[in-house]
Amino acid sequence: MIPLCLMILEKMLRTCLYEVTKCNRAEIALSLLRENKNGYDVVISDVHMPDMDGFKLLEHIGLEMDLPVIMMSADDGKSVVMKGVTHGACDYLIKPVRIEALKNIWQHVVRKKKRGVEGCGAIRKCG
Repeated sequence: MIPLCLMILEKMLRTCLYEVTKCNRAEIALSLLRENKNGYDVVISDVHMPDMDGFKLLEHIGLEMDLPVIMMSADDGKSVVMKGVTHGACDYLIKPVRIEALKNIWQHVVRKKKRGVEGCGAIRKCG
C-alpha cells in the first residue's frame, strides 16, 4: 500500500510538470535506478522508510550513481539535517513539503551537471 504522503508528493511534483516514478520501498527504488542508469535526473527520499534507512539509500546511490539526492523528513533536528548533507544529500526538505520548494528541485540537476557534487549543500525549511 502506498502511503498517503507519497501520493501527495507525487501529485505536487506532477503539478510542477515533473515526470515521477514513485515507490515506497528503498530496495525497489535501487533496482529501478540500477536497471535504468540514465533514466532519472534526481532522487527524493524520505529519511524513514520501512525497509532501509534513507541515509543507507543515499550511500548506495552515492557509490553507484551520479545522481543528486534530496532527503526529506518531518524531523527537522539539526543533527539529522546535517547527517543528510554530510552524507551527500543536495537538499533536505522538512515535511510538510510545500510546492514552492518542489518547483526548484530541477536546479540541483543543473548544478550537478555543471559542477558535480560540490555544487550541492542547501538546507531548506518547507513548513
